[in-house]
Amino acid sequence: MEHTSNDTVEKLTRQSLDNAAKSKNTQKVIIWFAAMLIGGILGMLELPLLRDLFNFIATVFTKLFQFVAVPVISLAVITTLAELGAKRETGKIFGHAVFYTLTTTFAAALVALLLFIWVAPDNVAATGGQVPQNLTKLSYFDHFLSVIPSNILQPFVAGNVLSILLISASVGLALAFMPKTENRNSLLRVIYGLQELLFTLIRALLYILPVGILAFTAQLVAQIEAGVIVGALGKYTFVVIGGNLIQFFIIIPIFLMLRKVSPIWVFKGMSPALAVALFSKSSAGTLPVTLASAEYNLGLNKKVTRFVLPICTTINMNGCAAFILVTSLYLMQNANIVLTTGTMFVWLFVAVLAAVGNAGVPMGCYFLTLSLMSSMNVPVDLMGVILPIYAIIDMIETCVNVWSDSAVASMTNRDLAGQLGEENVSVSPAAA
Repeated sequence: MEHTSNDTVEKLTRQSLDNAAKSKNTQKVIIWFAAMLIGGILGMLELPLLRDLFNFIATVFTKLFQFVAVPVISLAVITTLAELGAKRETGKIFGHAVFYTLTTTFAAALVALLLFIWVAPDNVAATGGQVPQNLTKLSYFDHFLSVIPSNILQPFVAGNVLSILLISASVGLALAFMPKTENRNSLLRVIYGLQELLFTLIRALLYILPVGILAFTAQLVAQIEAGVIVGALGKYTFVVIGGNLIQFFIIIPIFLMLRKVSPIWVFKGMSPALAVALFSKSSAGTLPVTLASAEYNLGLNKKVTRFVLPICTTINMNGCAAFILVTSLYLMQNANIVLTTGTMFVWLFVAVLAAVGNAGVPMGCYFLTLSLMSSMNVPVDLMGVILPIYAIIDMIETCVNVWSDSAVASMTNRDLAGQLGEENVSVSPAAA
């Protein structure tokens, strides 16, 4: 009888804590949207003093996220691989993450292709834009060669995410398989200590993030008020943005529901990361907030989040796949290259593979597409016309990328619940 009573008390206590956490998350979401609303109103005022202030605040937050993003990516991969090492858990987590990454990325590219075929964007004269000249002669192979670092410091200074992942994975696996000596234990204690320090800084940033969201929103509204010319690129823009919105609001929620995970639950918990992604235009720069939101708001297993999210930041590029596919086909169409059904489906797979190899940095998809087309001798003058509107496209793409990262982590967490040596702090209400 006493045992039953204790179980009841424990169950009620856990339920009370869950309800308190849900209430806190709801309050956070309200604060984020209130900050965006206020920022939008202030941005429309077009006051020079406010504009300068918001530009300053937005720049400060961007630099702060960039400051913590690189070490967070590196330390998360190192500690996770060092802990999991040769365990079967590593293969399970990696396998689930890669499967969901490839399926969601392929779905994003397929949706964009079908939309491209249906809308059939018109050709446009490539005038009025300038293409970054230092990129027109790059080959696609140069992009992959840049991943291999020539020294250990250069990738961290340059913020080359793929190189950082390569170095960090190597170090993490080396720690996992090296002899269990005192030196190894001492080194791991230092690494774990640095990681705890970074997450303390991230929590502090999250606390003041509504100020940053307000400034980012005001900055964006002011830019839109200044005017973004779409002109003859209207149908092309519609295909790219429309494909991303379908992926965000329909395709990814379907993936989540098929795995019995509530899309609304994930969206509420990850809303801080989605807001930062929208304005920062960098999946890598958003990673600190993505990790914190997944662990503190959704309560996902740290073994999943700290392994899956840093990797997904680089390989899980739903929005990028759609942009690469549509833009490549559009450039070839404007170059009078016949787009057969076979050609378009070949490029469907090329876009998926290219997106997997892209770095989660601002304008990463733009530069990668430019390099890919240049290596095939396709005229890229039109990229200069696309450039002015790419700022808006990049924002939406990054938000879709982080939304997909969140879904992959949530689905992997759900699939492996109870198999990772410790219970999850929380599970989706739809799966409970």
